[in-house]
This record gives sequence, C-alpha cells and structure tokens, in this order.
Amino acid sequence: TVFGISRAPDGASAGKNGVNLDSFLQRGTKMVAAGYCLYSATTVLVLTLGSGVHGFTLDPDKQKFLQTHPNIRIPDVGSLYSFNEANYREFSEPVQQFLTSMKQSGTVGGKKVSSRYVGALVADVHNVLINGGIYGYPATRDNVNGKLRLLYESAPMAMIMEQAGGAGSTGHGRILDVLPPQRKKNSHSKDDVEPDDEEAGKGIHVRVPTYLGSVENVYELEQCFKFYGEDD
Repeated sequence: TVFGISRAPDGASAGKNGVNLDSFLQRGTKMVAAGYCLYSATTVLVLTLGSGVHGFTLDPDKQKFLQTHPNIRIPDVGSLYSFNEANYREFSEPVQQFLTSMKQSGTVGGKKVSSRYVGALVADVHNVLINGGIYGYPATRDNVNGKLRLLYESAPMAMIMEQAGGAGSTGHGRILDVLPPQRKKNSHSKDDVEPDDEEAGKGIHVRVPTYLGSVENVYELEQCFKFYGEDD
C-alpha cells in the first residue's frame, strides 16, 4: 500500500460527485504526507509528515502500531541495486551503462555490490531505504514512461526518500517537480458537468521512469543520462 496526501488548491470546490480532480493533479512538492505499508512476517508502516521518516510495526495483540524505526536515514551511498534485469536489453543506453558500471566496480561504499529484486515496489524500495543503494523502474521500448504511476506510486515514494536523506529522480530531474497533465478548460461546459474528466483521468494515472535511493547512487545515474543521452 502506497499513499500520498496533498492539500486542496486554493479555491477548489467539490463537484457533483464530491470530488475535485484538480486536487490530485499537483506536483509532488505539494504533498504534506506520504507513506507505505509493508506486509510480511510483520506489518510495517513507514510514514513522513514532511519532517523526517519514521517506521511503525503493528502489534497484533494490542492492535496498535508501535514506533520501531525512529528517524530513518538512508546511507549516502549503497552497494545494493534493485532493477528487473530481465528487461536489460529494453533499457536505454544510460541505464545499461549505469548498471554495467555498478557491477564492474565490484564494491560501492566499501561493500560488495549486490542485486536484490523482489518485483514488488514497496518491498524493493523498503530494502533500499534501510540498506542504501538504488531502486529503478526505467522506461523500456514498449513502455516509454515506465510502468509506475506518478501520483500514487512514484511521488509518495520520492517524498519518503528525500525526507530520509535520499533522492527520487526520473533520470532528468526530481520526481516531485513533475507536473501531471492538467485538465483542459472547456468554456462550453454546463453547470457542474465536467466534460474533460476523461482527460483528467489520464493525468491521475500518468506514469514516469522512477529511480529512488541514496543520493550518490541517484546522482551517478543522472550523470549517465547527461553523458550518454537516450535512444530515440
């Protein structure tokens, strides 16, 4: 489970169905809170309210979350990388060069380079958050923007990473700075009818290439994008 909470824009009012889609079509910098739940042997809630990241573990006997990971900080650099390398041939050259460089280096931050990929966003990102390194869901030839949704996957995770001292990037800049497609203003709409809700839906589900992790790892990846560029 991943979630992000943003304030409604000034002057925003609910439509007929009680929802104002403009409230969702905001940059990640407008979020005031973000978090995720990891369901495993224990249930862990990782939460930020914009002033640090804290982890809570569910006590099933008391039916309460107890703070077990206060002030989580991701290492500045890590030896862990979490990419689906089955898609390696589909990745752009910058991503391929980054992964090749990381593997050939042998060690990063004094630790042996290792790969861990579960295939579940929360599990993979949590592992990187605790141990340091980088998680990536790049664009591929078939999915030019990757598969992760900006508003309710990538941006909340990026906020958590940044609040823990890490970084979240599209390869070309901060995930939190990405503005989703906005609704087109229609002067012919009547009363509370919103004929452009379909367009807004595209913005809500827009996808972005996503890289999350330690600041030095993410910085190195961005340098690969600057140096190698991308295939057309």
